[in-house]
Amino acid sequence: MKMEKFENRIWLASPTMHGDEMKYVQQAYETNWMSTVGENINEVERIAAQKAQMQYGVALSCGTAALHLAVRHAGETLYGKAPIGQGALAGKRVFCSDMTFDATVNPVVYEGGIPVFIDTEAESWNMDPVALEKAFEFYPDVKLVVSAELYGFPGRMDLIKEICQKHGALLVEDAAEAMGATVCGKQCGSFGDYSAISYNGNKIITGSAGGCLLTNDIEVANKARKWSTQARENAPWYQHEEVGYNYRMSNVIAGVVRGQYNYLEEHIAQKKAIYERYCEGFKDLPVQMNPIVKDTEPNYWLSGMIIDRDYMCKQVRDDSTALYIAETGKTCPTEILETLASYNAEGRPIWKPMHMQPMYRMHEFITRSGSARAKTNAYIAGGAPDVGADIFERGLCLPSDNKMTPEQQAIIIEIIKGCFQ
Repeated sequence: MKMEKFENRIWLASPTMHGDEMKYVQQAYETNWMSTVGENINEVERIAAQKAQMQYGVALSCGTAALHLAVRHAGETLYGKAPIGQGALAGKRVFCSDMTFDATVNPVVYEGGIPVFIDTEAESWNMDPVALEKAFEFYPDVKLVVSAELYGFPGRMDLIKEICQKHGALLVEDAAEAMGATVCGKQCGSFGDYSAISYNGNKIITGSAGGCLLTNDIEVANKARKWSTQARENAPWYQHEEVGYNYRMSNVIAGVVRGQYNYLEEHIAQKKAIYERYCEGFKDLPVQMNPIVKDTEPNYWLSGMIIDRDYMCKQVRDDSTALYIAETGKTCPTEILETLASYNAEGRPIWKPMHMQPMYRMHEFITRSGSARAKTNAYIAGGAPDVGADIFERGLCLPSDNKMTPEQQAIIIEIIKGCFQ
């Protein structure tokens, strides 16, 4: 197959608009509900909760805002209302996913908490339930867990929830990447005491921005709505008794999200087809695609793969650059990503684990075999590789845009095959 540079860029994941969105945006415009109240917001909250099998949704400016309000509420529920200037988790340890985007973890820090990172499960690329149980052995007083579902391929969030309940801990479920995926028939976003979903521009559906907090507790929903609009009290004047935020979703953004929800299942089917074409195209290569855990159904948001260790060429990364030595029959994520970029196609490294990030390197990090201080490479005390760092070293996210044609994807597959030659 002759391969030339793509004339139009092949994206990792980009918004896919259908036209219905403009109907609701126009409605916001014509009715002059352009701010943070309106029918679109009400409908997004209703639909989001219904889709996720939860009782209440709170439409917010982004998924991170949803996580922040969830973490704050959890902290105040567990430890009481904090004085002004102190976070709700001041000085408290919180168990957090390790291999994830830092938006999962930052809200813990916003509220003064101390993240303790839980290693990744090789079978799911998500928080390891065995490592989480081990973490509770070390720190039985921890009462909050923040767990993310990666790339739309969920792990055993049901087991994570059971472990939290066993130890009397609250669970914040970061389902930003997993909207529409299921575990044992239950929707991702329905396992947490608090859950967050995202409508960021690259997500399975989008509003260009936006997010939603999901809960089964009306008091949580009401408190989140209050906090998200600067915590104004019910008084004739602007009365404030606690810290608030400007986190509410715009009715215009909500119009886009409202129109997108009609196409969630269609987008999932398109993403699944992309994943399956990669699986078929790479069946003779020494690689493994995102794992699908028994009793789960992904939303296939991003297709990722890891290279078998025996077929990795030499690769080294510091905090901002990567180098590799080309070797016949072998490759590495850096070579593949640079090669894709040379053809005008976008890939991305796997999330760099939090315990390897400069700001968190000295935080505690717990594997299924025990506790260890995080190191700056892929190994912990005793020489055993931690799973997240190993996946980061050998893995990458592939072009997964649902507007990519089968013919374009066939070229992507051939480009990657060429990296092994």
